Amino acid sequence: MKSMLALIAQHKQGVPVGIYAVCSAHPLVLEAALRLAAQGEDLLLVEATSNQVDQFGGYTGMTPVDFRDRLHRLAAECNFPLQRLVLGGDHLGPNRWQGEPAEQAMEHAEVLIASYVAAGFKKIHLDCSMSCLGDPVPLPDELVAERAARLALIAEQTCQAEFGCCDLVYVIGTEVPVPGGAHETLAELAVTTPEAARHTLSTHQQAFARVGLEAIWPRVIGLVVQPGVEFDHTHVIDYQSDKAAPLSRMIEAYPHLVFEAHSTDYQTPQAYCQLVRDHFAILKVGPALTFALREALFSLAAIEEELVVARSCSGLRQVLEETMLDRPDFWRSHYQGNANECRLARGYSYSDRIRYYWPDSRVDDCYARLLANLAAEPIPLPLLSQHLPLQYRKVRQGTLSARAHDLILDQVQEVLRQYAQACGTTPASHSRLTPVA
Repeated sequence: MKSMLALIAQHKQGVPVGIYAVCSAHPLVLEAALRLAAQGEDLLLVEATSNQVDQFGGYTGMTPVDFRDRLHRLAAECNFPLQRLVLGGDHLGPNRWQGEPAEQAMEHAEVLIASYVAAGFKKIHLDCSMSCLGDPVPLPDELVAERAARLALIAEQTCQAEFGCCDLVYVIGTEVPVPGGAHETLAELAVTTPEAARHTLSTHQQAFARVGLEAIWPRVIGLVVQPGVEFDHTHVIDYQSDKAAPLSRMIEAYPHLVFEAHSTDYQTPQAYCQLVRDHFAILKVGPALTFALREALFSLAAIEEELVVARSCSGLRQVLEETMLDRPDFWRSHYQGNANECRLARGYSYSDRIRYYWPDSRVDDCYARLLANLAAEPIPLPLLSQHLPLQYRKVRQGTLSARAHDLILDQVQEVLRQYAQACGTTPASHSRLTPVA
């Protein structure tokens, strides 16, 4: 993947550039990302996690081929060139099957890796950090590395067989944050030590060599560590550059490696710039995007309630709540407290467990009705100001359409613009009030 390698090389030469990874399968989030990236000339990295997309369909119902095809269709609709689209696989390993014996889980993981690579995913995050049934807790670095090398071998063989070349790039790491944010309340996080990071790198390099993969080591571009950022349901642990300074200096000795930072959602714009400067050059974002999507949809539902007779309203919020109560598996183990605390968490938590419920047919029908109701006549500007004040400013300045669809995209893009600016990939034509379409 020459483009990703070129970006990393540029960063290692002292240019403070990076790339953000859009970790979402929601079509509106993906459309927002594609339309924003289409304004510039840089790569767009979109990643599917092994929870979202796997050989059995994941929770989205999509296989890697399905996800690729959906993204390619969206890219065509958004006039985004496919040569600038990079597909990544996040947390690829046995983690989906932690309840099964390790060997059985690894066999599933081998099929998972092969299906991603065969579908054209080029950036592969090898995550074998989670213990399976019968494994020690936590897993030692050596065992994590051994399993990662086993999967890397499958990836290389698949890529060669399918495409006649091996152009994958890899991300490794053992200190991998839990996808989607912490389950517990946090106060502070320990930053990965330089010694631990060096040990992870050496164990992986040795494990790769043992299976005959010495040659791919220069294509290992990223190491997942803990830079001291995370979020729980109501709090954000902010990046502190001084605490990460020893770690940042350590990576400078490795000519083809940067850090990949997970759980960067909800950091400040200044923090994103500091992270990229400190060699956390790959920034993952996921829940913050669907959080912004939810904000926009809840705001539009509030506008709808003011404009539409009650019996004709979509009832989006009520149906979402009912659906989450009917199918609590996606949030019950994450949210603790009394009934009201859980209600607030379901609707507003930073972890945004609501994102699992948008594909539900009842919820999707409500969304369609919401947009149809708001398309009947223009949204009155005072209501727009009340519920979507940032978008109101743009509408008044003539840089944004007041169509509900465009308002939603812009709210999501507000998050992405912070990342783009920090990564040095803000479109040349960009202004803060750039139209979404």
